[in-house]
Amino acid sequence: MRIIPVIDLRDGKAVHGTGGERARYELVESSILPVRGDAMALAHAYARVLGSGELYVADLDALRGDAPQYATHRAFARVSRCWIDAGVRTVEEACALIDVGADRVVAGLETLPDFAVLRALVDRLGADRVVFSLDLRDGTPVTTVDAMRGMRANEIARRAADAGCETVIALDLARVGRAAGADEATIAELRASLPGVELIAGGGVRDRSDLDRLAAAGANGALVATAVHRGAIG
Repeated sequence: MRIIPVIDLRDGKAVHGTGGERARYELVESSILPVRGDAMALAHAYARVLGSGELYVADLDALRGDAPQYATHRAFARVSRCWIDAGVRTVEEACALIDVGADRVVAGLETLPDFAVLRALVDRLGADRVVFSLDLRDGTPVTTVDAMRGMRANEIARRAADAGCETVIALDLARVGRAAGADEATIAELRASLPGVELIAGGGVRDRSDLDRLAAAGANGALVATAVHRGAIG
C-alpha cells in the first residue's frame, strides 16, 4: 500500500489538520518531530521514518487566496517528490508550481473553476503531473461551482478521468486529523467507476489495518499524517 505523508503548511509552519476547519489548525506536535511546527524537519522525518520519496503539501495560505509559499515548496522539493495543492485555478498557476519543483500539481475540486481548466492542465503538463482531488465533506462534494453542485462524487470523478486525469484523490475533509477511520465504501464505489485510475484515499487513516481495508476496497495508496505523528504507522 502506497503511503504518501502529508504536510499542511500555513505561514511556513506545519499545522495539524482537523476536520477541514483550517482556522483552528494548530502547530504539529509529533513523535517524529523535535521542534513543534517545523515543516522542513517534518519533511525530513517523513523521509527517514517512512522511507517515502513522496510528500503531499497542502498550501493553506494559497487555498485561502494568498500567494503560494514558493520558497518553502522549493525547499521541500529538495527532500521529496512533492504533490502540491495550492488551490490552482489556471494553467499559469500550475506551471509556477512546477517551476519551483513540484513533481505533481493537485487540482482540487474545492477551487477548480471547471473541467475545461482540468483538461487544459493535463494537456499542458501531462497526465502524469496532474492529480485531481475529489474534495468531500462527509461524502458530499465540496465546490463553489453551481454546475457541479448536486453531482454525485463518482460522477465528478468520472468527469475528471474523462478530462485526462489518471490519478484521483478521494479526500474527505471531515475525517482529516480525527482518527475517524477511512471511508472504504466511497473508495469501493469510486473504484467501480474508475477501473483504470490510480486511486488515493485521504482522511481518517488510523493504522495499518485501515490501510489494509482501503487496499481491499480498491485504493492504490493513502495520504497519512496523524497516524504517523501518533506512532501508529512508521
